[in-house]
Amino acid sequence: MINNPAGPTLLGFDVILVGTLLAGIAALAAMMAVYAAVTVRDPMAKRVKSLAARREDLKAGLMGTINVRRSIRRKTDVTNKIRDILGSLKMLQDSQLATIEQKLTQAGIRRKELAYIVVAARPVLMITFGLLAATMIYWTDMYPGWGSIRRFNTFAAILIFGYKGPDIWLKNVIGKRTTAIRKGLPDALDLLVICAEAGLTVDAAFGRVSKELGRAYPELADEFALTSIELSFLSERKQAFDNLAYRVDLEAVKGVTTTMVQTERYGTPLASALRVLSAEFRNQRMMRAEEKAARLPAIMTVPLILFILPVLFIVILGPAACAISDTFLNRKS
Repeated sequence: MINNPAGPTLLGFDVILVGTLLAGIAALAAMMAVYAAVTVRDPMAKRVKSLAARREDLKAGLMGTINVRRSIRRKTDVTNKIRDILGSLKMLQDSQLATIEQKLTQAGIRRKELAYIVVAARPVLMITFGLLAATMIYWTDMYPGWGSIRRFNTFAAILIFGYKGPDIWLKNVIGKRTTAIRKGLPDALDLLVICAEAGLTVDAAFGRVSKELGRAYPELADEFALTSIELSFLSERKQAFDNLAYRVDLEAVKGVTTTMVQTERYGTPLASALRVLSAEFRNQRMMRAEEKAARLPAIMTVPLILFILPVLFIVILGPAACAISDTFLNRKS
């Protein structure tokens, strides 16, 4: 006598158990979504503090209490120790530090002394991941079926990933921030055109646009607010636009800063130049959207085959398969 299973099965899995697990996952996802919606924070809170600190720094620099502000970095005990260790190991290069400082700035991180931590994180992560990989692959022999070539390739890949980990993280943060700035740039230029036609000065226009875009595009509002502050306090207005191009890894922003510098130098109408740039950036955004839409059918083919069609087959044929399985089991019993 063969005992009947506790519930219907499909492909060897208990349908009730699988449904319960999926329902639990769905409920957990719903709770996380509600929690994320309830605990939304103001994206401009930290940025306002950093901008206020930058304003005070510029004021102090102009009054003479801080000399050569660019060459002085805020140092803590931890960064001092890390800098001394890296210097003793001959791991510090001026060009390397300048590149990392620019990447940190493009990622929205204003503290340039963190460049020493990024440099130190490379060998530290490489050694840490290397020890873990050597322990798992060679010493504990967790993968006895692997050959020597596969073990060496895996170990080398983990070492490379550990060394490149900080750079990969920085690149990812910069990419996300650049994408957010690119999305809001046409709207910001339209607002700049309106402010210029209304008779506002350039620094007042940048400040007004940063306030209007604070909720929709906080990254772009942050950069515009900082540019407005620098335009008000720096002795050379061109330096403020150069700093904006330095902080944002985007060719469109460099084009805007070049246009601003030329209008300041030659006295050309600012509103007309910004209107042309805004139309050009909107056309580029439309072309990128059309390009993504054209690639969508080819991109959706693999997810459709792997995820959507099997679910449809299970939903359509599942009840019939369960009924047939129960019928055969009842006959055998």
